[in-house]
Amino acid sequence: MGRGGEPPAGLSDPHQQIGDPAASEDVRTRRTWYELSGLSRFSALYLWAAFTLIFGLTEPAFFTSTTLTLVFGQGVVTCLVALAFLVPLAAEVYDLSVGAVMSLALCLSIYFNLHTGIPAGVSAVIAVAACAVSGAVSGFIVVRMRVNSFIATLAVSQVLLALVILLSGNLQLVGSFSNTWSNLGNSTVKSIPIPDFYLLVIALVLWFVLEHTPAGRYLFATGGNIEAARLSGVATGRVIWLSLIASGVISGLAGILYSMRSALFTSSVGPGYLFPAVTAVFLGASQFSQRPNVWGTLIAYFALAFGVQGLALYASSASAWSQPLFEGVALVIAVGLAVRRTSR
Repeated sequence: MGRGGEPPAGLSDPHQQIGDPAASEDVRTRRTWYELSGLSRFSALYLWAAFTLIFGLTEPAFFTSTTLTLVFGQGVVTCLVALAFLVPLAAEVYDLSVGAVMSLALCLSIYFNLHTGIPAGVSAVIAVAACAVSGAVSGFIVVRMRVNSFIATLAVSQVLLALVILLSGNLQLVGSFSNTWSNLGNSTVKSIPIPDFYLLVIALVLWFVLEHTPAGRYLFATGGNIEAARLSGVATGRVIWLSLIASGVISGLAGILYSMRSALFTSSVGPGYLFPAVTAVFLGASQFSQRPNVWGTLIAYFALAFGVQGLALYASSASAWSQPLFEGVALVIAVGLAVRRTSR
């Protein structure tokens, strides 16, 4: 016993003794139930199921093809921006320019449509190439100039914002794409929006690269311990540089897809996608493999999206405040789960 009859440090229960079989069994039982429930790895799925049950029972419009088409159709661009953020994050690099890069691709595609006779497909290739260059510039600043990725990509995002404002004249741009181009972003197949197939293909490719190729192993090795990875022969600088270029390309594809769905550009479009994308990635990182991963990111986003849509149907005023509320709470929970996992 300690001074004044207090229990020894570390024992909150005076009846609990070190090595007490009953206490140890109680701890093991609690831990077992927590692990068996899958809360540490499948919390987003539980959340999605809860939203589906609650709003499915209270809102008749929730289980309709209109709701499904709306959520899955509108979420594709955000999911692509999230996947763009995910790639460098695997190497413990933060690309805060993903929203601005997406805005650049959108602005360029509509600008070319309005001021040149370049076909939409060719304009899209040029726009994505420009986004890749933007990622390469970020990589140069991070790798060669050794500027923290958070600061570097934040600065790049501001430069890109200045560029798109200059190109657009700080005005709203409205493109006049052909019906063929617009149909690529707005048509459905058996009530499934076509953009969802684009997202699925990109997600599958990215999942394969991250989980089943040396490139993915190098990314996670760099993110896990950059010094150990370097000593093991991994060209960590090249890995980080290429991850930022890949991020730029995926962000560019998000902007091109947006141009297919809505030929409308304003300078506020891209940056607005950053926070929901980051939230999906961090919440998704607590799912499945307990590290940044493709399927966790997508499930986390759509779980939150269905909650937002359910609240919007329940109360029209919720459409204004529900999304930032859900995203803010989800981000805190995601970081909390990550801290809890690393401290165990």
